[in-house]
Amino acid sequence: MESSVSPLSPEQIISAASTLSLVELERVFDSLLVLQAERKAARLTANESALLSRINQGPPSELRERLRLLQTKRDNETITDVEYAELTQLTDRAEEIHAERMAALAELAILRGVPLPQLFEQLGLHFPEHV
Repeated sequence: MESSVSPLSPEQIISAASTLSLVELERVFDSLLVLQAERKAARLTANESALLSRINQGPPSELRERLRLLQTKRDNETITDVEYAELTQLTDRAEEIHAERMAALAELAILRGVPLPQLFEQLGLHFPEHV
């Protein structure tokens, strides 16, 4: 006997996601980005696919979690010298990852012949407010 399961609406998915912890939400978000890239890849050149793969590679969740913890300790003035040195190294690594993603975005914009802000719009990306 076949069961009929109706797909969830975007609103239902967002509602369900709002109950997740930050770590779970980031894992779901990362998976959704991969799914989106895979679906778009079917219509893309190999070069575009490779660039989108680089663009979708954000910092690992472990790095983001550790950064958040150390930043909180810094903000609360409870960070040790060793932890501050680690925070500096992790911040540098996160900035390197961001720079690699931005370079891939710039390459993709050139490949598509569009300005970077237009590419961001096409991909549904937004510049962070703090930049």
